[in-house]
Amino acid sequence: MVKAAIPPEEVKVLDINAAYHGVRTITLMERAGEAVARYIIENYPTNSRIAIICGKGNNGGDGFVAARHLLKSMRPDVFLVESEQEITTDLARSNLHLVRGVARPIKFMDIRQYDIIIDSMLGVGIKGRPREPYASIIRSLNRTKKPRIAVDVPSGWPSNLAVRADTTITFHAPKTGMTKRNCGKIVVADIGIPPEAEMYCGPGEYALLPPRIRDSHKGDSGRVLVIGGGPYSGAPAFAGMAAMRSGIDLIFVATPEPAAIPVSIYSPNLIVRPLKGMVFGSEHVEELLKMSAEFDVVVIGPGLGDSKPTMIAVQRFISKCRKPMVIDADAIAACGAKPHILRGKSGVITPHAGEFKKLTRKTVPQDDYERRAQMVREAAAKLSMTVVLKGPRDIVSDGRYVKLNRTGNDGMTVGGTGDVLTGLIAGIMAQKATPYAAGRIGVFTAGLAGDLAFEEKSYGLLATDVIDKIPIVLRRYLVAIGS
Repeated sequence: MVKAAIPPEEVKVLDINAAYHGVRTITLMERAGEAVARYIIENYPTNSRIAIICGKGNNGGDGFVAARHLLKSMRPDVFLVESEQEITTDLARSNLHLVRGVARPIKFMDIRQYDIIIDSMLGVGIKGRPREPYASIIRSLNRTKKPRIAVDVPSGWPSNLAVRADTTITFHAPKTGMTKRNCGKIVVADIGIPPEAEMYCGPGEYALLPPRIRDSHKGDSGRVLVIGGGPYSGAPAFAGMAAMRSGIDLIFVATPEPAAIPVSIYSPNLIVRPLKGMVFGSEHVEELLKMSAEFDVVVIGPGLGDSKPTMIAVQRFISKCRKPMVIDADAIAACGAKPHILRGKSGVITPHAGEFKKLTRKTVPQDDYERRAQMVREAAAKLSMTVVLKGPRDIVSDGRYVKLNRTGNDGMTVGGTGDVLTGLIAGIMAQKATPYAAGRIGVFTAGLAGDLAFEEKSYGLLATDVIDKIPIVLRRYLVAIGS
């Protein structure tokens, strides 16, 4: 069965998640290079002379592995676009060492001497058009009439300066946007990525979080506004504290006067803006819309209560808000009553099963996860929002793709953990992650933080215990992948 195409940015996610599930990246590289060699051996004469042009990253590493396998029966030469010292990964360097006898700088390549050209220069990670020296090499390759075989994707794809491949041997699944016109014949090679790596959230999701700006100033790494509280004070405080632990710079909590002092007592890191009156009402909407213009993401719902004036105010705010939102708790029911207010909006809705019914008028089955996933996808597509269905296995969908999450434990039924997830997702979105990426990163991180808390507290864990473990999870996985 042909796998559905995956977005190019998901390739790194899959590699990291495969390692998390026991299939190391070095194994994937070995299988990828072997698949390229096998295709050449099966489709071209054994006396063919082959030029393998390799870049400095793991795409080049795939080419080094292909060369090693081709040496057994054919005549490959490896040409390095950049010096050995510029090769960026340990895996690529170790595989180059095994074929050093046939490797040399690209300035020594005479393309007329070769029957087949293997393009192993640039993978899916590049942004924009290739720079020199790659740009000139790509133009040169496109002038030759020799067969051009691209490894995973043609170098430079999907820009308008890319190798015009006759054949592309891509790994695991086609990448979204690949066509016969821009990739030639597309051959999909199975390199043994486990199904769990694609089905479940893992540390690979952190690859979707844009890197921080090194010379940033206060506020550059994210500002979140939480609108919540009134009847309850813990929920907006938990959401705000979790957002801070995600790595953002500033968190403001706008909350009715009765909750303002209790929220500020939870943490001095929360900047509290009291709203006059006992509950959030229509008189606050314009003030908060103006305020929201200064923030990257708005959270609305935690602890607001479900009084009629509050529900009307929530609907008015959401219908007019131009910022990405994370909608939780009682605000979900307000959206369910008037779903048209979400038209043109961006963000994440985080219902549990009961709230999902209020949102969609549909009851999710308890144990049929295939059906649950289908229902979440349908809801996300209809609402044009990412939906995170919280449960023993969280389900995240943007309406097209779906991922499940199995971190977390049944000790996390304690009050407040849903608010922690809401704040965490908002904080990640504020750091420029897409809503779908933020939902995936959020459920994995919150669940794993809960697992660490459970190791210490067992069924006595509290929402604040989960918040305290978030930085440990981020240090373990986010820093490790270099974000």
